[in-house]
Amino acid sequence: MATVLTQAGEEWIVDKLDELVQTEPDWVHWGTGAGTASKSDTALFTPGSESRVQGTISQPAADKLRVVATLTADGAKTITNAGNFTASTGGTLVIHGDFTGISLNQGDKIEFTIDLEIT
Repeated sequence: MATVLTQAGEEWIVDKLDELVQTEPDWVHWGTGAGTASKSDTALFTPGSESRVQGTISQPAADKLRVVATLTADGAKTITNAGNFTASTGGTLVIHGDFTGISLNQGDKIEFTIDLEIT
């Protein structure tokens, strides 16, 4: 299992510092495919059929950005990975994480908290 700041995410951060982009990484989505998150990822493993959800951004520490979002299953499935994006569709996958599958039924929810900490 892994959680990574993607290469595209690093490039987005530099563009944000340079004020070349005005987007925020506040869109969250999940996927059902198998794999291990890696720095080169630009998409989730088999994105879920649900729409991305716009999360709430906060800064719980001077060096940490947090995005919190709750997704609701539109049917039975097993969620294996999640990430945050800079847009409701397309956009940049900034952080990607994989985990042991979580089985859901229609209407079940998962609240994701995604932290980016500069260390």
